Amino acid sequence: MNISDKSATANSRIRLAIFLLYFCMGVCFSSWASRIPDIKTVLMLDDAAWGTILLMIPIGQVCGMALSGFLISRIGSKRIFPVSLAGYVFALLAVGISATEYALIISLIIFGFFGNFCNISINTQAVTLESVYNKPIMASFHGGWSMAGLLGAAIGLLMSTLHIKPVYHFCIIALIVAITLFTNMKYLQADLKRKRDTDDTTKNKRIKPETFLYLLGIIAFCGMAAEGAMSDWSGLYFVDVVGSPKHLAPIGLAAYMVTMAAGRFMIDKATSKWGPRKVVQAGGILIATGLFLAVALPYFITTLVAFMIIGFGTAGIVPTVYSIAGKKTNISTSIALTIVSSVSFFGFLMGPPVIGYISSLTSLRYSYALIGLFGICIVVLASKMKILKE
Repeated sequence: MNISDKSATANSRIRLAIFLLYFCMGVCFSSWASRIPDIKTVLMLDDAAWGTILLMIPIGQVCGMALSGFLISRIGSKRIFPVSLAGYVFALLAVGISATEYALIISLIIFGFFGNFCNISINTQAVTLESVYNKPIMASFHGGWSMAGLLGAAIGLLMSTLHIKPVYHFCIIALIVAITLFTNMKYLQADLKRKRDTDDTTKNKRIKPETFLYLLGIIAFCGMAAEGAMSDWSGLYFVDVVGSPKHLAPIGLAAYMVTMAAGRFMIDKATSKWGPRKVVQAGGILIATGLFLAVALPYFITTLVAFMIIGFGTAGIVPTVYSIAGKKTNISTSIALTIVSSVSFFGFLMGPPVIGYISSLTSLRYSYALIGLFGICIVVLASKMKILKE
């Protein structure tokens, strides 16, 4: 049965399944991130070596990008996602048992590789389901990932406090994910079929990716640069610029994550009411406003408020861009999402190092001011793109 022919109850159950699978991805990643200090300490790595270690996940993601769009378009996200999530969990367990630096490097490359496959395949599923709804629902799925990030961080803090080894922590997460996957994978759907897939006149023609996919990727690039600035540098900003005690350093990231997660559950309604263009423009304005506020008034309360504003700003950029890319393209949904995510990924990858480089030459405040300009770029690009208005 085609997904569009199913009852509202059935589609709601499919939506819940996809939400839970997003949640699984988020809790896997946040579980790893929450145990970084413990893993670094156990392996006795210095900061320079650890900086190299952290590049392994992006390397794995880049390797995955070279294959994910092609394979998912051929085999289908319905089949690819369960295998990808199983590989993601396996890699997490491998990270937990890594006793040497080289074992950890290999494990993290695999973790990044399967993480990319999970990202493209589950977003392809979300686009397929969104096509049968009369309202946007993409952001709520990403909200599930963000909720999992908060929960995973809390669980990680508890496990660390109780001195439970990462491998046992990750085994618990793996069991939860395995149960969730087993009970929900049957609700995954065949990928969205477009008219050109059954059109004999175009079947043998190669359809090139549309230009707007690359422009959407640039918008997401700017948004993810802001995300990278917050995830990697917010704690240091509170300590080095604001002058907060070190034990309060995580509060900025926590404030940002809370508003980003909350914002993602509001974005779908906002998109239905005002359209994707205004939502993306508002996100760019909020990103710029928050960063410029943190730069202009680097005090504890004002910076905390600024980071919360940035959280609301970044909440809708990636979900909206993914939704538009998946629904408006004439090529395979998975390939379209791969193009957009490949461009945008470099914002998350390059943003933090660029911030560090500028900070070393000037100060962290100037680095944040530069990222604030990316928010303005989002507004300008969104205003020029007709595809966001349609």
